[in-house]
Formats: sequence, C-alpha cells, structure tokens
Amino acid sequence: MTIPFIDLKSQFRLIETEVRRRIDAVLEHGQFIMGPEVAEMEDALADFVGGGRECVSCASGTEALLIAMMALGIGPGDEVITTPFTFVATGETIVLLGATPVFVDVRLEDANIDVALVEEAITERTKAVIPVSLYGQPSDMAALEAVAARHGLVVIEDAAQSFGAEQNGRKSCALSRIGITSFFPSKPLGCYGDGGAVFTDDAELAKAMREIRVHGQSKRYVHTRIGVGGRMDTVQCAVVLAKMTRFAEELAMREAVAARYLAGLAGLEPAVKLIEVNPDRTSVWAQFTIRCEERKAMAAELAGEGIPTAVHYPVPLNEQPAYVQLSRGKETPNARELARTVMSLPMSAALSMQDQMHIIATIKRTLQH
Repeated sequence: MTIPFIDLKSQFRLIETEVRRRIDAVLEHGQFIMGPEVAEMEDALADFVGGGRECVSCASGTEALLIAMMALGIGPGDEVITTPFTFVATGETIVLLGATPVFVDVRLEDANIDVALVEEAITERTKAVIPVSLYGQPSDMAALEAVAARHGLVVIEDAAQSFGAEQNGRKSCALSRIGITSFFPSKPLGCYGDGGAVFTDDAELAKAMREIRVHGQSKRYVHTRIGVGGRMDTVQCAVVLAKMTRFAEELAMREAVAARYLAGLAGLEPAVKLIEVNPDRTSVWAQFTIRCEERKAMAAELAGEGIPTAVHYPVPLNEQPAYVQLSRGKETPNARELARTVMSLPMSAALSMQDQMHIIATIKRTLQH
C-alpha cells in the first residue's frame, strides 16, 4: 500500500463536520462571490499574522504576487530581485508585468535567497525584492529589510509555503511591508481549490490591492486603476475558516513529524544532507526535503516500497527555456546544485509513526547497499 505524499483525506476527517457546516452556510445564503465569509476570513488571517496587518484575499498565490506588484506600480523598465530556486509563479508574475527578474543565488544550507548577494544585484532600476520562504521556513527577512531600507526598496515576502512560521517571534507575512501566501490544497493551511492572500501594514496599498482584485473598481462600474479578476471564492474562504479552527494543532503535528525525520536521518552525510532550520526562525514544514547525492536511485528504491517522493524544484528558473534570455547568463551554482539533489519525502500532520519509520529505514537500507 502506497503512503500518501500529502494526506488530505485524514486531515478532512478531523474537520469534516466544520467544513460541511461552513460550506452548507454558503450554499444556503448563495453569495458565492465576495460573500460574508470573505471578510470574516480576512479578519481572522490578519489577527493571526498580527503586526497591524490588513489582509486582502485573492484568487491564488500567483494572483497575490501579481496584485502586490501592481499596487506598487512595478512595470516595464523595472527590475525585481528574486531567487531562481522556486516555483515558476515568483518569476512569472514579474515578467507578466513587463519588469525584469534579477536572479540571485540561494544558500545551500536552507535553500533560501542569499542576502549577502542581494545588495550586489541592486541597480537604479531595482524596485523590489521577492524572497521565497521555501519549504516552510522564512528567508532572513530581518537582514533583507535592512538592505531594502538602505536602498529605498520594498520587500515582498513570497510566503506561499511558510504561513504560520516565524522569525524572531514575528509571523511570516508580517516580516516586511508586503507578504503574500497561497491556500493551494497541499499547503499547511490550504483550501479545496485555489486561493491566496496579500498582507500589508500600508493602508493605501491595501486599498489599491482591493481595487485591483476587482478589475480596478473603486465602486461598481467606476474603474480607478487597471485591475484583474482576482477574487477568492466564498466557498474556499469557508474552507480556510474551517481549517483555522485546528491550525495550531496542525502545525504542532507537522513539527513532531519533522522532528522524527530530523532525528532518524541525522548522521547520514554526505550521502544525505538535511535542510537547516535557522535558530532565529521556525518552519511549518510545507515539505520535508533532503539533499541526496544519488537521488534517482534513492527515489526508485523508495517507490518500490510504496513511498512517493517529489523534487521541489528540478530546474532553476534562470535555466528554464522561457527565462534563459532574461537571466543574462547569470550563474547560480547553489540553485543548480540543489536542483540536482533535493528530494521531498511524504509530509503530513497525519503521517503515522509506523509509516515514517518505514521511510527512514528504507533510506538507511538503501544507503547501505
């Protein structure tokens, strides 16, 4: 029997009553677009993140990135510094606005953007920096904010994988002027479709984002700016509200699973290396990812034991066919090395100890061979 890579069914069974109650309420009132659950969810998320944030829900994490940059007026001629080791949406939204992504290499230790290289990449055309809080752990947002302040730049945290994590006691999405997240089903806080949100402590930016997500409307049929159709469905907001009732428990369970992996896979270097969690940060373990020198062989052995794996991500953005010309030949050796070796293991709050011990034992046995 195959172990689920992400076990959403077990999670659903824990919250089924509340999910059905919430969805039934939407079916009853029939406000499927911008219904009352939208504002309720935004308020709950803003309270959770803290730091005086406003929350603007969006159709997806990708739309959240797009709307955030549109609110800042980013467009042709501008540059946005970001990481090449991420899902394509981070770079894609920059290019869709006519701006140029400037790819800066990552750290091998945690797979997040190397802050030491960011300042070197800043030019007079740089308008923003988008670090990606990869695998559930924020980038060094405190250091990035210091760099941005020196150069008058805005930091947009792409927290699609890290909602609920912290740096120095401050929550992801409240670590910079703007933070965005995703509620894609596989996220630690996911809905049952697409969804996302933007967070900011800037009231004027929040106002602009709310208008942009409804085709630039300030009121019905009055379009004060260029916008998009970027609303999050009421039903999906209802699902997030249901999941928030046990989100703290979800994170605690994920942390326990990650701790067992870290203990069980310790001491296997250099064949297997672990992604580090920095002492000033926490992770929500959106994935549990290792670095494996013989990834293909290891994945095959695990598959033979009913253990699925995934690669997040096999090709850096600056080496993707659509982005090669934009990257101006810039080399990012750490991103390339991670792309060659990273492998994500099954990770869910509901992953049983028996299944997890089987995964760890299979990895150890494979290395012995």
